[in-house]
Amino acid sequence: MDFFNILHKDKTSSARAGQITTSRGIIKTPVFMPVGTKATVKAITQQQLHDMGCEIILGNLYHLYLAPGIDIIKKAGGLHDFMSWNKNILTDSGGFQVFSLDKIRKITDEGVEFKSIIDGSQHFFTPENVIRMQADLGSDISMVLDECIPYTDDLAYTKKAAERTLDWAGISIRERDRLNNAKQCKPGLNKMRVFGIVQGGFIKQVRKFCAEAISSMDFDGIAVGGLSVGENRTVTMEMLGYTSEFIDRSKPFYFMGLGDPLGIIDAIYYGVDMFDCVMPTRISRMGSAFTSFGKINIKNKKFSDDFTPLDLNCGCYTCRNFSKAYLKHIYKSKEILSAILLTIHNLQFIFDLVNASGKAISEDRFEQFRQSFKSKYLINKS
Repeated sequence: MDFFNILHKDKTSSARAGQITTSRGIIKTPVFMPVGTKATVKAITQQQLHDMGCEIILGNLYHLYLAPGIDIIKKAGGLHDFMSWNKNILTDSGGFQVFSLDKIRKITDEGVEFKSIIDGSQHFFTPENVIRMQADLGSDISMVLDECIPYTDDLAYTKKAAERTLDWAGISIRERDRLNNAKQCKPGLNKMRVFGIVQGGFIKQVRKFCAEAISSMDFDGIAVGGLSVGENRTVTMEMLGYTSEFIDRSKPFYFMGLGDPLGIIDAIYYGVDMFDCVMPTRISRMGSAFTSFGKINIKNKKFSDDFTPLDLNCGCYTCRNFSKAYLKHIYKSKEILSAILLTIHNLQFIFDLVNASGKAISEDRFEQFRQSFKSKYLINKS
């Protein structure tokens, strides 16, 4: 069976419903991947994620490399056994984290040298060892090392970073193939899957150059990086729409770091299949929740005696059992349960959104669904 199959294409947009097949099972797309940076999705258990129908989570090589260390996880039997998660795992190369350390890292054509944020020790990531370490983790899908850059209109700098990303992409494919051949993997079984990343900042000609180059390579999927990093949402979607015109649409398309409801549903419109973001879990710990009528802040005074659930349209454990008044009380009381209950709700809300999007695509009513969702969601911006 093919790694990725498109099951239905929307008639009025680039949205599509499909499935990714790995040795651990089928992942229906579009799909949202909760972020389990350090081998745990914050404030929720693996069993709860399983019960919610989660098929894939994300881990971060950079953080796992620093602690507990790749060797420890390898001794445990890999990341799945270490964290007791039998579904799929995609691991990020850690490129974004490394490059965000602009004061304590140095980029060369061979890789990036950086200091540990834990003890200040020196380390070096190369495109080869990043792929090898993800293989040691047992990742179902691995990401290449890429050069992430800050927002800039410097054409020469942006193009140089994109060219370096492409050089590293070629090295990553060769390392993937070497590892797969060494393991003598059967086609489609326990085969290391690697996604390339399209960079290019916010300069269209560089985005096109990078998208076409990555698409010409033998990657298993294509990701767009370097967007949704603080820029205006209109700019994000304009650049996404433009970039999507030049990628190989037969492969899964992954938008790295996008997790707000409006962003997700608009990106699906442009043909994105996969998403990840810390937002749904992070805002939970800050007392915020997604609802059908917009994001709310549970700290708001008006919720003190509001005995309705967070969202009458939601069937999650939190909404079935607890009121806004209770959630506000335990948040203000600094109870751990607050983060847990809000995390359950926010993740379920995003899961429901992508699942409903997939259903709408398969029934040729996605644009109607999208516009209806947005019109309701924008009612409340508190």
